[in-house]
Amino acid sequence: MNPAIQIFDYHLWANDVVFKHLKELPSEVCYQQVKSVFPSLYDTLFHMYQIDYVWLRTLNGDSFDHIIKDVNQLTDTIQEKNLDLLDEKFVQIGNEYRKLIREIEDLHEKISIQHPRYGKLTTSYLELLQHVANHGTYHRGNITAILRQLGYKGPSTDYVWYLFEQKK
Repeated sequence: MNPAIQIFDYHLWANDVVFKHLKELPSEVCYQQVKSVFPSLYDTLFHMYQIDYVWLRTLNGDSFDHIIKDVNQLTDTIQEKNLDLLDEKFVQIGNEYRKLIREIEDLHEKISIQHPRYGKLTTSYLELLQHVANHGTYHRGNITAILRQLGYKGPSTDYVWYLFEQKK
């Protein structure tokens, strides 16, 4: 498997591991308020979904102005805080990423994006996909820290566990 695609596949795998783990815990754990980077596990996951959404739209060539407007409406489309529904949204967006990755002929191809705050960036599809995966890894660490704060063990989502699972 192409290493670029593999790192993104890892991202989707790790998100799935987190959801499976959280669904094994008492349901109120996901919504319990904590003093952390985010006010709850659910809010952390929702932030991750929003960012995955932003970068998928960016990779599809949409402008940040349109994307940000739509991101602000995501909260309305997922009005109730429902872990199963958010899990479904993660699966859907993961499938959209997989479809996009298959359609891109050259992941190293340079693209330019215009960010309203940071300006113009010329980068590759690959680098943006790596950014999305890295962002997810960072916040899965937040999830583990919040779980420990609440008295629960976090799931094992290190890249090496993904590699071991791929060997099965």
